[in-house]
Amino acid sequence: MKTAMIFGTRPEAIKMAPLYKKMKEKGIEAKIIATAQHREMLDQVLELFEIKPDYDLNIMKKGQTLSELTSRLVTKIDEILKKEKFDNILVHGDTTSTFLGSLAAFYNKIPVGHVEAGLRTNDIYNPYPEEMNRRLTGTIAQYHFAPTQKAKENLLKENIDEKNITITGNTVIDALLWVKQNKQKDIEKIKEKYNIKDKKYILITMHRRENWGEPIESVMKAIKKYINENKEMHIVFPVHLNPVVRETVNKILGKEEKAILIDPVEYLEFIALMDASHYIMTDSGGIQEEAPSLGKPTLVLRKTTERPEAIKAGTAKLIGTEEKEVYQAMKEMETEQYEKMSKASNPFGDGTASEKIIQFLKNK
Repeated sequence: MKTAMIFGTRPEAIKMAPLYKKMKEKGIEAKIIATAQHREMLDQVLELFEIKPDYDLNIMKKGQTLSELTSRLVTKIDEILKKEKFDNILVHGDTTSTFLGSLAAFYNKIPVGHVEAGLRTNDIYNPYPEEMNRRLTGTIAQYHFAPTQKAKENLLKENIDEKNITITGNTVIDALLWVKQNKQKDIEKIKEKYNIKDKKYILITMHRRENWGEPIESVMKAIKKYINENKEMHIVFPVHLNPVVRETVNKILGKEEKAILIDPVEYLEFIALMDASHYIMTDSGGIQEEAPSLGKPTLVLRKTTERPEAIKAGTAKLIGTEEKEVYQAMKEMETEQYEKMSKASNPFGDGTASEKIIQFLKNK
């Protein structure tokens, strides 16, 4: 079984790394085609997991549009697939690299396995373009590795054959547990580096396109109001490099003493920040899956989530981006709701997703 794994962003690399390592451990021939859709952030993860891509497309260009990225990706991936004879292609999640990797595989009549399949918000512009990327990938894929029962049900509603769906849990839990097991000393050093061991803080991340402008401004105003009223609470915010995000965040929180604004951090550092936080506020999808394994409640800064399992399990709460609602949600975390959320069990798996995916492919 000769497998290609196509990915290009940090979240994809985090979630595919444990699967790649498990394949190599079992003697399966696996090659990585890294699109480098996000160059620096991708490299950080590859270094952490000690992975070297077999192909590096280095596709990222400053200010490129989705259309430009799309046309360049499909051409470059197609060239590799025509040269190599892969038995299957594995892609992850919902990025442009995911969709274009699937499309190139289809053009070359290579079966596609979709890791983290079946997530849906049912709104093609929220998140954008991720919701449509994953739907289109699901249409092309032959094998669907659903992280949860809900994700499987979504696929069945779209007339995907049940024999081609398997529930695996999410590989991000595999990755998180690997890091906790292998890098604990590094995690403790990172907490000292950022001087956060003795601080009570909320970890913030916010970067999605649909939140640019007024939504992120409203959230920052709510945060500013809250930390000015709460004497002991700080925030730690690794601010995305996009100028649209940075300008808004710095304008509202830049002069706040209890707002620790830092540049984006490597995955290992982010785990340390999560581990030491009081709770998390985010518009990220992956964090909703990781946080419960560390006992961290999550307030989701979005109108919808493709991970309703977190809401149902009580590990996360969908709070939107309106200033009044965000502030009120932060106040509610001072009540028994915090304890309830921090003790809820993780619905996204137990760290054996990679093993289940490999077993499924072996049986095909």
